[in-house]
Amino acid sequence: MPKTANITQRHLESIQTFFDQAPTQAGFFARNYRRLLAHYYNLLIPKQASVLEIGCGSGELLAHIHGRRKVGVDLSARQIEAAKIRIPEGEFHVQAGETLELEESFDYIIISETLNFAADVQLLLAQIHRHAHEHTRVVINYYSNLWRPFLSLATWLGFRKSQPQSSWISTADLRNFLALAEWQPMTIQARILVPFPCLGLDTLINRWIAPWLTWFCLTVFCVARPARKTPGQPSVSVVIPARNEAGNIEAAVLRTPQMGAGTELIFVEGNSTDHTWAEIQRVAAAYPDHNIKIMQQSGKGKGDAVRKGFAAATGDILMILDADLTMPPEELPKFYEVLASGRAEFANGCRLVYPMDQAAMQFLNLCANKTFGLLFTWLLGQPLKDTLCGTKVLSRAHYEQIAANRSYFGDFDPFGDFDLLFGAAKLNLKIADVPIRYKERTYGSTNIHRWSHGWLLLRMVLFAARKLKFV
Repeated sequence: MPKTANITQRHLESIQTFFDQAPTQAGFFARNYRRLLAHYYNLLIPKQASVLEIGCGSGELLAHIHGRRKVGVDLSARQIEAAKIRIPEGEFHVQAGETLELEESFDYIIISETLNFAADVQLLLAQIHRHAHEHTRVVINYYSNLWRPFLSLATWLGFRKSQPQSSWISTADLRNFLALAEWQPMTIQARILVPFPCLGLDTLINRWIAPWLTWFCLTVFCVARPARKTPGQPSVSVVIPARNEAGNIEAAVLRTPQMGAGTELIFVEGNSTDHTWAEIQRVAAAYPDHNIKIMQQSGKGKGDAVRKGFAAATGDILMILDADLTMPPEELPKFYEVLASGRAEFANGCRLVYPMDQAAMQFLNLCANKTFGLLFTWLLGQPLKDTLCGTKVLSRAHYEQIAANRSYFGDFDPFGDFDLLFGAAKLNLKIADVPIRYKERTYGSTNIHRWSHGWLLLRMVLFAARKLKFV
């Protein structure tokens, strides 16, 4: 047996011995802390998900976490027996993460404060690929190194039970381990300033103050996804909302490339005052060799038009193309490649990288777009430079999940951009900006009202912050 295997085995045996002798019931402060952790895990994990926890102990965290199926593994047979009693509907195994051998894959894999006890973090993270599918999310939480002296003091004073010798993995270390094991970190956010009950002040501080003081928070949550995916040739549906855009309809058909296994174009006309609907009908009849669907929306706003178009779409990948064609249709294959290759699960157009046509965007609009980009980067925990570019691309399967969970934020977005971005963040999708060259419109005038719509967008950001950040 190689020496490294001997070292790993000896470490695992020492951890197992420690927890075989440890209590199976946590103290008051630890129980409260685990309920706090469960609260934040439940913001990430859908109720219908299958969940595996590595290092589940006696199941005190897993008992409070969402999931239609719960499976836990731990080195300690004593802790596993307690977990079976605590969660009779769950399934538990005495195993180490480094040698994990199960017969199924899971939607979410939890590693809560276990990596610091691991004998080989890289091996553990590599091993769990065997129990992950392409949409699996790994959620890891670990202590901030800033809290190390305070936790040591709490242990010395008896407020915290003693722990076996452990590593102190930093965020930079974790990013490196994930990359080595072919996982892609998506969001890393710190939580919890007050980990113990404090006459209600703990709830107030953890919800409203902790998001502003993340450097000082106790625990850090990381969500990661598999970095590898087998490429395919999905089909595409391009939804084109059109209101007073008669002069751009034919160009949209002629300039949109064929992508993947096939491309359908879906025009959704929105109560135009010019001859847009007549032009859509004419163009659809004039190009029978193109796969074109046409319809009129009964509601109002681009968001309503997009939802109507997506509901009729048959493609594996859904795209939005604004009918003003300021985002050139020739750029759409860039978005397709991002999703088809698995590099991201939500492609967001970005107009703020390349130089744009002189009259394409007014100065105040440019400032507002940059401001919203900064707000969203902080809010979603993923870099996002341009939230209001009309072109957004995602898989139909993920859109259906967003639509099914729309009640979490409410149907409040008349444009559809924030609805999709918030929904993607809630599903823990990997979002990627795709820089495009923004052009001046050649027909008609904008349907955007700068001040009234800007105020509405800001209100939506504040509302979503209460659902995503201040929770």
